[in-house]
Amino acid sequence: MIDYQLRQREYLLEISRAMTSRLDLSSVLRLILENAAEMLRGQAGLIALRQEDDSLRVQASYGLPLGLLHLFAPLLTDIPALAEREDLIRWRIPDLQMKLGLVASAIGLGLRQVVALPLIMESNLIGLIYIFRSQGGDFSANDRQVLASFADQAAIAVHNARLYQQLAHEKRRLDAIIQNSADGVMILDTQRRIRVFNHSLEEMTGWAADEALGQPCSRVLALKDRQGKDICEAQCPLLQTEPEEHLYVEGDIKRPNGSVVTAGITYSPLYDKEDHLVSVIANVRDITRFREAEEMKSTFVSVISHELKSPVSIIKGYADTLRREDAQWVADTLKQGLAVIAEESERLNRLIDNLPDASRL
Repeated sequence: MIDYQLRQREYLLEISRAMTSRLDLSSVLRLILENAAEMLRGQAGLIALRQEDDSLRVQASYGLPLGLLHLFAPLLTDIPALAEREDLIRWRIPDLQMKLGLVASAIGLGLRQVVALPLIMESNLIGLIYIFRSQGGDFSANDRQVLASFADQAAIAVHNARLYQQLAHEKRRLDAIIQNSADGVMILDTQRRIRVFNHSLEEMTGWAADEALGQPCSRVLALKDRQGKDICEAQCPLLQTEPEEHLYVEGDIKRPNGSVVTAGITYSPLYDKEDHLVSVIANVRDITRFREAEEMKSTFVSVISHELKSPVSIIKGYADTLRREDAQWVADTLKQGLAVIAEESERLNRLIDNLPDASRL
């Protein structure tokens, strides 16, 4: 009995090690089946997992031809509601032995006895484990107790695998969002080295992601102000003793081909639970057109201001001159002055009429 318990413990330890070193769920489940079958002196086994539509599908098998697994479907039907954990040993699938007899006759395999137990995780049925004998007596209560240990290991393996798959799915989804973002996205470590560099940033900077990864951010971006001074080092959030939640900087990025892109960068530091800086997310937006539009707007306002001031100054000058009380103007002079005022007024009116069109441009 002691030797039997030691072997069981060794099998479970081997399974536990495999669960921590392997990511392939099917191979871990097959290992569980092989060890469970040996412990229970069985010749075959299978594990069926619950699907999203609540049906059961064989996920792993041992000692059974793969082409015949679909014929075991009758054993996966009429599964009773899950009992309490302390009643697990008494849990039974109705008419399981009779169903096995029908399946065994149909497929020509000499399977005579079967024992089945549910895989339970957080009080939910996630699957079933079956062990078959082609010889020997019925499975005992002790056999069911031993199988329960393997069922527990299988449930943990399934749970861990699904968590890993969910994590991998979320990572792929996040990677897709980052890579397909219209804005440049860059993630830096605490040493300001680039760890993530998306497609938009490749196009914006002219750097390939493979070349940019691992490089200092200041080398890849090399931001310059309008006077050509380096602003990347001076305003980097990681250089601050206590970086702000968000820090925004603007500067010019010179591409390898010599062209220049004006970028606006928002840095967002990320901290762990102990408030230690973990990484920095940099959202980089190409604002070249906005900068050009801003400069055009400034030029437009300057030009319009000058154009409007000219007729206004002339009108005001002639009006002030003609209204002087200490001067007596002859008719020709008065007429000429009024003509200039009228002409400049018309010019001013044309400028005002053209303002909407110029503003749209």
